[in-house]
Amino acid sequence: MAAQNPVTEKEEEASEIEMIAEDLLQVAKPSESHNNKEQDIKVESKKDDDKKPSSAPQPPGGVSSKPAAKPDEKSAAGNEDDSEPMRRPVAPLPAKPVAARPAERKDDDQEEKKPSLRPSIAAGAAAGAAAAAARPSIPSREGPQSQPPTKTEDEPDQPKAAPAPAASTPTPPRTSPPAPPKTPEPARPAASTTAPRPAPKPTPPAKPAQPAGSQNGKSDGGIDWDLADSSSILNPSVDKNLSDDELRRRAAVIEQTLSSFGAPGRVVEVNHGPVITQFGVEPDYIEGRGGKRMRVKVGKIASLADDVALALAAPTIRIEAPVPGKGFVGIEVPNPEASVVGLRDVFDTEAFAKMNSPLKLALGKDVAGQPIVTDLTSMPHLLIAGTTGSGKSVCVNGIICTLLLSHTPDTLRFIMIDPKRVELTNYNGIPHLMAPVVTELERIVGVLKWVQREMDNRYRSFAMAGARNINDYNRRVDQGKIEDGERLPYIVVVVDELADLMMLAPDETERVLTRLAQMARATGIHIIISTQRPSVDVVTGLIKANFPARIAFAVATSVDSRVILDMPGADKLLGRGDMLFQAPDAPLPIRMQGVYLSDREIQAIVDHWKDQAKEKGFTSDIGRLEEPGSRGARRGGTEQSRPSLMQPTQAAFLRSSSDDDDETDDLYEEAVALVRDMKKASTSLLQRHLRIGYTRAARMIDLMEERGVIGPHEGGSKPRVVLDADGNPISEDDE
Repeated sequence: MAAQNPVTEKEEEASEIEMIAEDLLQVAKPSESHNNKEQDIKVESKKDDDKKPSSAPQPPGGVSSKPAAKPDEKSAAGNEDDSEPMRRPVAPLPAKPVAARPAERKDDDQEEKKPSLRPSIAAGAAAGAAAAAARPSIPSREGPQSQPPTKTEDEPDQPKAAPAPAASTPTPPRTSPPAPPKTPEPARPAASTTAPRPAPKPTPPAKPAQPAGSQNGKSDGGIDWDLADSSSILNPSVDKNLSDDELRRRAAVIEQTLSSFGAPGRVVEVNHGPVITQFGVEPDYIEGRGGKRMRVKVGKIASLADDVALALAAPTIRIEAPVPGKGFVGIEVPNPEASVVGLRDVFDTEAFAKMNSPLKLALGKDVAGQPIVTDLTSMPHLLIAGTTGSGKSVCVNGIICTLLLSHTPDTLRFIMIDPKRVELTNYNGIPHLMAPVVTELERIVGVLKWVQREMDNRYRSFAMAGARNINDYNRRVDQGKIEDGERLPYIVVVVDELADLMMLAPDETERVLTRLAQMARATGIHIIISTQRPSVDVVTGLIKANFPARIAFAVATSVDSRVILDMPGADKLLGRGDMLFQAPDAPLPIRMQGVYLSDREIQAIVDHWKDQAKEKGFTSDIGRLEEPGSRGARRGGTEQSRPSLMQPTQAAFLRSSSDDDDETDDLYEEAVALVRDMKKASTSLLQRHLRIGYTRAARMIDLMEERGVIGPHEGGSKPRVVLDADGNPISEDDE
């Protein structure tokens, strides 16, 4: 093909624009049915080209976007393009990168269609068709449906399907100086049909394995304990509910009675419990002086307790004025038939399962029938008082069985003291006991002193390990921070009758209990004391001050109620498990019905642990509790608190000579050694040095006289004669 005459770029561009406009007009006339939107796009392309700078002419024979136009070829190309839009829809082509106007991509795409609107030489058209056929097709931004269909070889507008120039696509070289570089628009990534995956959540840390000796039954000593199944041992109870008509009748009687005595009120809430029903009465308004309306005083409603009880034909009622956290006065009326609250009704509840505490207790249900669960470690000691038959011993058994159902011998140990010999002796033989149930009054003080020494030993261990309490110490043992360390179990000391101890040795008992109550919490030692005589000489002010958690059952007088709770109310209780629980963090006590366990249920729990101890070959550490520093109670319930004053051979001789007497005092051998060392014997001497009471010291003096350790009393102020092992008198001058 002959080369065109050189002309300036502006003149060539202007001539080309005029020819394109003529082509557009010719195309628009026969294709009136075509989409108006596409015609607008082609016309706008002409206007935009007037503003664009002209490009350099392409070399002959190349695939130029702006070749020289000839009239005959232009008309031929125009005719072909006239039929093109009628055969297929115009697909949007990839946008030509333009830095100045990124939003006008349709106009740039139209510029790519210029080769199909003006004629080209035959060689250029053939070369363009060949290049377009060899070039891979690039899908449009609009998706797969916008790709143009395949064209035939004789279509002159084949370059229209060519993709926009990219960095990786080679472009033909230009003969004229290149135009100013254009900053290409960065290619946008194709929209993904798949939603982006969310960032993976961090995997929560695995829960640490429970250490051996915890509540899962694993034992440090290699014994895998199995906890008792509460559902198979404990029996469910049957509720006895009042009808709605009866509740409405009682509410109407209460309102009528209060109104008749000049204290009107409205029943706004009714809480039906297992034993009592609480009617919440909101005080009403009355006419005051000067015609002013004033509310009824709460104290006036409380003073009408006997009148309301008479109207309801109830044995007794209790008025709580006001109910803590409520806007009404609570009138508690006994139900005609009381419901029994079994231990299973509280032990298998969600409230008990959710409480995160090592020593959680199932106490009973409140006036609304809700289970009451508390934590012994937060108390940290518990005082229980009530008259005979009020449910005090049943409550103690319920607390013990709750702990036995939740703990193995590796996490909890018991020391039980039962002077009555009938309440706690059935627990003998369970592996949780550190010693058999103590029933002799002479040994009780010694047992409490051993607990005191155990507390001191644990504090020394905590100090050496750098631990603050038993939980911190056991955690350090599990982490291996304490060499040769063993986990310490909780110790619960249960004393069934405090009055007998206070009669035997009041000062010593009060001193030991007070010190334990003040300091034993951090070491994991907790005390539960019960008494049936809540008088000031039994529950002293010093003991009561160190036992903030208290349970009061029915008592005879309001004075006894004040001794326990520092307020009246326990004298209005019904008995048989009806109690007031004073929590350490509660301003007022809570009334509830305590749990009940039958003898069969208690025995089933005890047999479960006894049989398991036999099957697993469990050996109690009771036999080695006499060793210094051991964590347990020795055979007599005490451990040597003073250095031994007797040689082992002498102790063996006395032990063999007194084997026939089972009632020998545990301190007898030490008392004999003391008398022979001091070369004199008297009751006051034994009291001072052995720190025992007068009755116990006098009995040992009488026993020494019977066995020939000392001579008989000669009357007056003359001292007794002390004899040696051979029966010879020992004078004070002998070495």
